[in-house]
Amino acid sequence: MRIVRRDFVRALGASGACASLPPPLWKGAAQDWRERLAADPLRPQYHLLPAKNWMNDPNGPMHWNGRYHMFFQYNPNAAVWGDMHWAHAVSEDMIHWRHLPIALAPSPGQSDADGCFTGSAVDDHGTATILYTGVKTVAPEQATLRDGVHYFREVQCLATSSDPQLLTWTKWNQPVLQPPRDPRLAGFRDPFLWREGRNWYLGVGSGLFKQGGRVLLYGSRDLRQWGFLHPLASGEWTGKESLNPVNSGEMWECPDFFPLGKKHVLLYSTAGRVIWESGVLDPKELVFHSERRGILDYGAYYAPKTQLDAQGNRILWGWIPETRPEAEFSAAGWAGCMALPRVLSLGSRGDVLMHTVPEVHALRAKSFIRQGPRAAVSQIADVKIEDLCGEILWSTASSRCNFILEDRSGPWWSVESLPQGSSAARVTVNGISAEVPWASHHHLEFHLFLDGSVAELICNHMHAFTVRIYRPPNGPLRFRPNDGPLTAFRSLQAWQLLPISPDRLTT
Repeated sequence: MRIVRRDFVRALGASGACASLPPPLWKGAAQDWRERLAADPLRPQYHLLPAKNWMNDPNGPMHWNGRYHMFFQYNPNAAVWGDMHWAHAVSEDMIHWRHLPIALAPSPGQSDADGCFTGSAVDDHGTATILYTGVKTVAPEQATLRDGVHYFREVQCLATSSDPQLLTWTKWNQPVLQPPRDPRLAGFRDPFLWREGRNWYLGVGSGLFKQGGRVLLYGSRDLRQWGFLHPLASGEWTGKESLNPVNSGEMWECPDFFPLGKKHVLLYSTAGRVIWESGVLDPKELVFHSERRGILDYGAYYAPKTQLDAQGNRILWGWIPETRPEAEFSAAGWAGCMALPRVLSLGSRGDVLMHTVPEVHALRAKSFIRQGPRAAVSQIADVKIEDLCGEILWSTASSRCNFILEDRSGPWWSVESLPQGSSAARVTVNGISAEVPWASHHHLEFHLFLDGSVAELICNHMHAFTVRIYRPPNGPLRFRPNDGPLTAFRSLQAWQLLPISPDRLTT
């Protein structure tokens, strides 16, 4: 069962947050839960995640005073969705993190009483400023977010910090933006911001039932008083009454919009997947005209957010959700992690390209093998990954290949590629398939990161497949071709990777 960010915990009542956890996590036996989580082989060792409990969307990543700050959705009381706070971590390199106190928490009786949802952080002339979605339970007719049990009204809220370390935040005394009055409204959340000259622009994820998702655009001079302009971008209804009347979803969550190369890119999350669109922003009308579209990641990847790094590169962050049943991750005491940061660029056809940030190279330890061009299968020694913590980088000499990671009990992870016409291949990763254009010289390039139950694969710098695997391996994992002479390598490199903390809990 796939759990995404809006699957509410229906049974969570006044005491549900504690009741949903196994006794060691809520009866004060701190040492017990720490030992158990530190020993969990499914828990990642070099991906960012809190010491325990639930996390989801990246929020407001920013480079501030020479350090990288990451905020993310966090439930401090349970390993299930609910009671959303903004957790906070800081890093010098986007890889090694140190957890800081919670940045934002719900304020009883206020517009964010039932949760501080996703948002963005910006530098407003030297003042760090957050805009986020606050939610509060209201009468059904006033709600913008409904699941049949919860009725939340979503408003946009503001907080500022004058602390150089961003440890303390002051909330504005009232919401800065109310939702539109439209009974067809499918939601109103997850703001993003950009500035042009003296003007600020704010996009909010929204949509209309049976009409399509959209990003609503607002303008301001001071981040506090906003005027509605028009939809920045909109989806289209298929014209058919069906279970999926809108191909791109009726609600666009977690939108992000930014210049990339000579184009602009729009990201949005809908129906459990992330869509990218590249195109042109009309500078006068401020309307985005999409020219090309694709899926950002075909697997367990949602609610991405971008930022600029110290060198001006566009960095992509994303949430890796759990894909096991809720009862299992609740009992485990933790849920979700942050994907490794990826550098974005734009291809010659307008496709969004990506590769993992080079800072991750600092984790490389033992190097297993390095083979030159067109190495024969007989020359490739088996690569072994210990403790589910490694990196494998390889390319093939053709579009037909089959690789597996296996332990003593059998296959653990697999990727297969078959020719698809004259210019592409059909790549399948643990049952998830996509058509991938060949790289130059008709070959495929793969980059795989393994970390506990997480496997992140990027193929040809364009197609990503993030999967979760919940079977602890029986011994080290062995990487090998699974089709004998059909596979010819161009190159193969592999590394054991170091954890970023000694106990999987602290960073």
